[in-house]
Amino acid sequence: MTRDILALVLAGGKGERLHPLTIHRAKPAVPFGGKYRIIDFTLSSCINSNIRKIAVLTQYKSLSLNRHLALGWEHLLNPELDEYIISVPPQQRVDERWYEGTADAVYQNIYFIEKEAPSFLFILSGDHVYKMDYSEMFISHLGNNAIGTIAAIEIERDKASSFGVIEVDEESRIIGFEEKPKDPKPIPWNPNQSLVSMGVYLFNTKDVLGELKIDALRTTAHDFGRNIIPDMITTRRLFAYNFKDENKKEAKYWRDVGTIDGYWEANMDIVSVDPMFNLYDTEWPIRTCPSQYPPAKFVFAQEYEGGRLGIALDSIVCDGCIISGGKVRNSVLSPNIRINSWSEVTESVLMENVEIGRHCKIKRAIIDKDVCVPEGTIIGYNIEEDRKKFHVSPKGIVVIPKGVEIK
Repeated sequence: MTRDILALVLAGGKGERLHPLTIHRAKPAVPFGGKYRIIDFTLSSCINSNIRKIAVLTQYKSLSLNRHLALGWEHLLNPELDEYIISVPPQQRVDERWYEGTADAVYQNIYFIEKEAPSFLFILSGDHVYKMDYSEMFISHLGNNAIGTIAAIEIERDKASSFGVIEVDEESRIIGFEEKPKDPKPIPWNPNQSLVSMGVYLFNTKDVLGELKIDALRTTAHDFGRNIIPDMITTRRLFAYNFKDENKKEAKYWRDVGTIDGYWEANMDIVSVDPMFNLYDTEWPIRTCPSQYPPAKFVFAQEYEGGRLGIALDSIVCDGCIISGGKVRNSVLSPNIRINSWSEVTESVLMENVEIGRHCKIKRAIIDKDVCVPEGTIIGYNIEEDRKKFHVSPKGIVVIPKGVEIK
């Protein structure tokens, strides 16, 4: 049945809240968890759910994302069987403008959708970290005879104001939807929690295209959360699907990594001893673009006073890394990183091709690609001094952009 589904992955956002990591790339292309890009988690859920037609709608600074898709994903499916993962840039077929909202991004690709003629459309965000079997949501959609189904997760009411909040009846039929309300509606079965949208939508193609065509003629935000979903509620055939987490943990894991603090916290989640988000689940593999690097190496074991010890504890260390007499704790190291002697890296995220010179101390930092940290540099220990040189998040995470020369 999933062959009659087309998945559209919205991957064109600027990611302004994730600045400066999005200076040179779209948010879905930001590295995450060492060897992955953020979009890999949505695409992996598609493949693991047996969805075989996937179009990634790109826009903002898409070169890095397009390259990642071409090298790591587009060869994965068989076009002879009418399967594909393709990158779709703005084409200005219906208007001479960029995408102006999530609904407008889909509407501007209406020619492509009608040509493919799927019965169902999955509309997915390319910048969230989670594991979800979309086929189970599809079965729920059919069982409810719905025209639209929204994946939802229960969170505490005091945190729900940052999301689109769904109001449902006892049968999970959607009877109200508010984008970032000040007073979120509780769910019927738990007054202390609210049901929030995960940015995962499933629609009957004919029904949603009709709504998009009407919306295109209006002066609106052209957004699913603000316009399309509230308009479709009146049909009484819009349902919420309570998220089932493929991590198989008691607590459900879904993270919007759209801020520096959220991004750093999500990376720290995966280096814990028993992480809520499990990268090592063979039943639900996370795929990415493979890199050709040698194995990671740890050198120097001179533990006497003043000696060098190349070691990493409670950390993820990718291929090509050399821990040469330095110490790494609670950190995520992407491929091809070198930590030189007597340096310490703690609670940090280092991206590809970073080199840490000797006698450096790095704490609670995110260092983007191609940065060379000079010998003796101290980052993360004096936030006021760091603010003079680098971007510092509200929670004190120091961010060094890609290719910056540190003096």
